Amino acid sequence: MEEAIEKIIYASRWLMLPVYVGLSCGFVLLTLKFFQQIISVIPEILIMSESGLVLIVLSLIDIALVGGLLVMVMFSGYENFISKMNIHGNKNKLGWMGTMDVNSIKNKVASSIVAISSVHLLRLFMEAEKILDNKIMWCVVIHLTFVISAFGMSYIDKMTKKNLY
Repeated sequence: MEEAIEKIIYASRWLMLPVYVGLSCGFVLLTLKFFQQIISVIPEILIMSESGLVLIVLSLIDIALVGGLLVMVMFSGYENFISKMNIHGNKNKLGWMGTMDVNSIKNKVASSIVAISSVHLLRLFMEAEKILDNKIMWCVVIHLTFVISAFGMSYIDKMTKKNLY
């Protein structure tokens, strides 16, 4: 009985597969949004202000950071929780694949969130004259919360690894 329950629980990891497929659909949508922004700026590029162009580029950077985060979570999550990817002979295999455990994924996600938050905050500062001071203050507070959380998780992970050895 116990063995059957363990097999069912172990096999249930495949229920995560639709989540990772859904993330790849989200990645496709993000890519479409990226190119939509590029195409929409082309007719206006010669009349656009420098700060307007910087804001568009920051939006593109934001999308790229979120896309990288999605790829990292999809690949490492699939490999850690479902099954190893069989791409040994592929010369284009990403160097970090198969090397990230759950804690390193957590730390990478946290640092990616800090980077995304930084880009968003920079975008707000570029438009500071149009935005209420109260909103900017709350965005800074939220960003600092992300930074402190990322440092905290990294510190806890470092202390845990130190105590293991």
